[in-house]
Order: sequence, then structure tokens, then C-alpha cells
Amino acid sequence: MKHYTSIHDIDDINSWIEEAKALKLTPLKHLELGRNKTLGLLFFNSSLRTRLSTQKAALNLGMNPIVMNVSGDAWGIEFGDGTVMNGNTAEHIKEAAAVVSQYCDIIAVRAFPTLTDKVKDESEEVLNAFKKYASVPLVNMESATGHPLQALTDAITISEHKKKDKPKVVLSWAPHVKALPHAVANSFTQAMQKMDVDFVITNPEGYDLSPDIVGDTPIIHNQEEALKDADFVYVKNWSSYEDYGKVVNTEPSWMITKEKLGDAKFMHCLPVRRNVIVEDAVLDSDSSIVIQQANNRTYAAQLVLKKILENA
Repeated sequence: MKHYTSIHDIDDINSWIEEAKALKLTPLKHLELGRNKTLGLLFFNSSLRTRLSTQKAALNLGMNPIVMNVSGDAWGIEFGDGTVMNGNTAEHIKEAAAVVSQYCDIIAVRAFPTLTDKVKDESEEVLNAFKKYASVPLVNMESATGHPLQALTDAITISEHKKKDKPKVVLSWAPHVKALPHAVANSFTQAMQKMDVDFVITNPEGYDLSPDIVGDTPIIHNQEEALKDADFVYVKNWSSYEDYGKVVNTEPSWMITKEKLGDAKFMHCLPVRRNVIVEDAVLDSDSSIVIQQANNRTYAAQLVLKKILENA
């Protein structure tokens, strides 16, 4: 594997899950693999779990991580070809990616969508520009349309906590005060489509994800119906795809409660707004596995880095 930019870079998700579980048992087993190798972590947007877990994953492999907040610490980067750079950008991605490639053996990038320009966001301008102009492998730490590190984490977590061979997994939209990206929901959907689970998506009218992502996955607009007999409920807000980037309505009745959850396990990528997305009674109960889920971020990232290093 040269790059990890999409969940589709996983050839066999079940074997990846088992390998991640083995790494979790002996996280320092491969310290020599990354010795004298450098991981560059470039953040165009804020992060807590992705930043810390990916650094820890690199350290577990003996790598040296370098972290940069690109938006605040670097020159403004231009991504367009043929652009007359007489505005706010001072450096072109062609030079920036080439230079960073000389300093780092692997580059990891986090860059959110505009949520105003669907065509631009779906082109994955930032991610694909680094992929095009960098001469070293690239890892997606969340892009305009995907978060494959989170999705691999979620697959590992479900595998660890399932009590039946084919659990029912529900991805449920929940209300939020802001317009949020589709990236987590998109990659989670794609991961579940690779697993042997009974998977459904539930969201209000006007919030269907991209048809290209959803494919044949059932969408149920009645949350109560969708949650029936669920084993895992993955909760996430996203803005409208059809009316791109807009908050069509807030639908407070879609907040997850203990009563709605039933016997299912509650999952969320974090950060989560208490008593907006989910009530305290769920997060503070044994039904919530969000902390265990966050812990697995390290081993998902470590597995990805290990596979790239082994292919170098």
C-alpha cells in the first residue's frame, strides 16, 4: 500500500481488524520498523484525537513525528494551477509538497471541506494536490469527504464489542448547532459496507448522504423504526448534501436517549455535544463505548503507518 487516503485502500478489512488487535496487545513490537523515519503531520484544521493518536502511533513504531498547524504557522498555500498569485497565498502546493517530502518519509494531512462548494469539496483539492506533488506516501487524517482513519477505528471497535456474528449497526443523524461535514458518516458507511453487518442509515428527510456513498444501503427516515433491535448505534450529525452544507432543520427530537438506545452500544467519533447529540444518561452509562473507540484511534493509525513502512 503506497497511500491511505480512502477506506477503499483496505484490501481485506477483516484481516486488517485482526492485525490491529494484535498491535494493540504488543504496541511496541515493531519499534525498529520506523527508526530514523519521520512522519509529518499537517493540520489545516483543529484536532485532538487525530493529532495525539497519530503521533502516538508513530512513536510506537519508532518514528519521529513533526506537527505543523498549517493554517496558522505556514505561508498561505495556493492549490490552483496557472494562478496569478497576487492575493493572500504566498506558496504554491507544487513547492510546498516537494519540500515537505524532503523532510518527511510519510505525510499525513487534515483539511476540512468548504461546505459551500460541493464540486470543489468532492474534488478533494487539498488531499489530491498533496498526493500529486508529494514524492512520499500520504495519509488522510480527515479530508473534505472522508475520514478513513476514524472508519477503520470504528470497524475495530465493533469487532471487539460484538456479541453476534452479524450485528445490526445503525448510523443515525442527530441534531447539532452548526453545519458539519459528511466525512465521518461517509467513511463509516463505506467501512460497514465492507463488513458482515446488518447496516442501515437513519436521518430526517433532506439529510440523505451522497447516493454514491450510500449505494444499496437502506435509508430509513423513521428513527424509531431504524433503531429497533440495534446492536450498535453510531451517532453523527452532518449537514444537508442535497442543499449542500446547509442546516435544513435541527430536529431536536432526533437526539439519542437511553430509551431510544435500548440494549445497543453507543458510538460517536467525538467531540460530542452533550444533551444536543446525546443525553448524559447515555454517555455516562456502560452502553457508551466512545472512550474505548477513541483508544482504538492509535492502533488504526499504527496499522496504516506499519503497512506503508513495510511497503517502502
